[in-house]
Amino acid sequence: MQYMLHDYLIDLIEYTRDFKTRANLFKASGDDHDIVFNAWKASRRTVGQNGLSVTPGGQRALSLANARLALFICQECAVDFIGAIWALNPVRTAAMLLVNIIRSLFPAFRGYSQALIVDELQALIASGNYTWTRLLSLSLTELVRRLLEGLLEHFAAKNDTIVMESARFYVEYQQLEKRIRLDVPTLADPDVRDLLQESELFTRSFSGGGFGLLSPLDFVHIFALMTEIASHLFLIYSLTSGTTHVGILLFSVISALLPTVLACCGNSHSLGDSQYSRQEIRAADRQERMRNLAYNDAHRPEIALFGLGDWILKSWSRARKIVLESEQPRRASEFSFFLDVNFSDLVNVLQNVPYAILLRSPSASLGSLTLYRTSIQSVIYTSRSLVATIRMAFQGIFLMSAFSASMRLKPRLEPKEDETLRYKSTQNGAGFQVRGLSLTYPGCSEPALRNVNFDLAPGESLAIVGHNGSGKSTLAKVLLRIIDFDQGTLMVNGIDIRRYNPDDYHHHQTAVFQGFSKFNFTVKKNVGLGNVDKINHRPTIEQAIRLAEAHVITDSLPRGLQTKLQSPGFESIPYPGNNFSTPHLHGLSGGEWQRIAIARAFARASEPDVDLMIFDEPTSSLDPHAQNSIFDNIEKLSRSPTGERIKTIIYITHRLPTARRADKIAMMENGTIVEFGTHQDLMRNNAAYANLYRASIS
Repeated sequence: MQYMLHDYLIDLIEYTRDFKTRANLFKASGDDHDIVFNAWKASRRTVGQNGLSVTPGGQRALSLANARLALFICQECAVDFIGAIWALNPVRTAAMLLVNIIRSLFPAFRGYSQALIVDELQALIASGNYTWTRLLSLSLTELVRRLLEGLLEHFAAKNDTIVMESARFYVEYQQLEKRIRLDVPTLADPDVRDLLQESELFTRSFSGGGFGLLSPLDFVHIFALMTEIASHLFLIYSLTSGTTHVGILLFSVISALLPTVLACCGNSHSLGDSQYSRQEIRAADRQERMRNLAYNDAHRPEIALFGLGDWILKSWSRARKIVLESEQPRRASEFSFFLDVNFSDLVNVLQNVPYAILLRSPSASLGSLTLYRTSIQSVIYTSRSLVATIRMAFQGIFLMSAFSASMRLKPRLEPKEDETLRYKSTQNGAGFQVRGLSLTYPGCSEPALRNVNFDLAPGESLAIVGHNGSGKSTLAKVLLRIIDFDQGTLMVNGIDIRRYNPDDYHHHQTAVFQGFSKFNFTVKKNVGLGNVDKINHRPTIEQAIRLAEAHVITDSLPRGLQTKLQSPGFESIPYPGNNFSTPHLHGLSGGEWQRIAIARAFARASEPDVDLMIFDEPTSSLDPHAQNSIFDNIEKLSRSPTGERIKTIIYITHRLPTARRADKIAMMENGTIVEFGTHQDLMRNNAAYANLYRASIS
């Protein structure tokens, strides 16, 4: 339905009056923090296409419904967001707003000042009292005015840069932190992934990233444009009361369209290609590596398990600050604002002086004609810019809602505050009681786990065996609290696992995942990330490497522990001015990488508060002798110096002779445990496990 402007305004006013009632429409979930999320989601609905949504970053239609949503979003989250940005630099932000409004008056004031000069020159020429001294005096007066204007422009540019960089760092940090804190089930939601994608676009808009978006702090530009239009309209109104010569007016309009070579003189200076220091180049590379860790879903399980979130944020923050400082323009001197003064339009005004000789009519004023011409043009160009800016701002509101909604997301595995219990170790390992455990992945018709039941006493070892796709790795991730389950109960040390905060629970675990991460770091960091608090503690790392028998690898590498490893999925980004050679990246075989992953798990396993170790096919790429050695070391780590079992061990393996080491064995088929007991018990049953075992040794 098409709305006339009057009807549109009436509807908007009525909508505002009844705002609280209409806001309840977005409370479908019953949670206040979902309101903005639902408004953002509603804005993506396409008109006339059932079930289809605008792609992430897509343009919202300029409709009444979306205008209402934009108003709702602004009232719900704009004040809080602007308040957060304002709190970063209150004085400088206030100065930025004030100065930008003042700067918007410059064009009209400049045109008026120049018109006065031209009128006075015209009068001097017409009267015959023309003197070069008077011309020089007027020119110097205009020059001083321009230098003062340049000073303010120079201050504004520096101040705006500081405000924008602090805001840019703030939103980037918030975005990165939220991405790190969210767990696997939350990120598996398609709506959440789209939300985070638009939130990322909003974050990038602060750096003018070329997405056609408006930086939120540039909303002040709208008010500046409106002020500029108003000032020009005032000048035009004051000039229309008199008569003007149509021919001269047309001549002025046509001449204004001619290109001028000096249009960019004020910005023509260049200091050449900026060169960056080794520290800045390394910081840029480290910044991208940290972003890669935060945004790569393949790293998500180990980031959660090993508690790497704070380390990633600190490393990114240090690198990001260096990069932002390096992006500051290199100034030739403290008085570079002289180069920013634009003299091109002053030259254009002086070019009109000869026409004053031809203009003898006392009723006509060349200055008024010039002012009228420039004001008309300015209104046209500024109005176009205002419309484009408003359209971008309209789209920016919905991206802001994505950012605000993403900041309110909570990890789905995180329990409610009043239900959370601290994890308490039993001093002899973690005990499990599992009843009726079932899980179906989103979008799948068949469950990955169905009716899983077993008990495991603290300090016992469990081997999970079965064919590919039987649910072994999924069960391990559920036990590690990486993913959630749909039905059943899972008790750890007598407490529902859902009452533990995942970060607290993960602090007492270590693991090797089947799809372990291959970090694009040095050997030292690849191992040290398993115990990030001791990432620079060489004895801890060396001990873990020895236990994983990876010392043979490190001894053969060109720089030992400092050798940078080559991993798939990340390429170092070229940085401007990078004349330094890139360190050689050393590739490892599958078995060598597996030893590094085992060493990473061992780096934490020796900590006294770790009471659960899970290994998912940890030795699949190793020979039988190496496998036995690794499992011997796992057994040593699980016991105290006096030989008592102090850690629970769960490992998944296809090698059934290895499974004989475990106290209990779980045979899985089609997502459930079909047999559970000791090796001897299962062999006496003469069922699936016995048949699989005999086939493996034949």
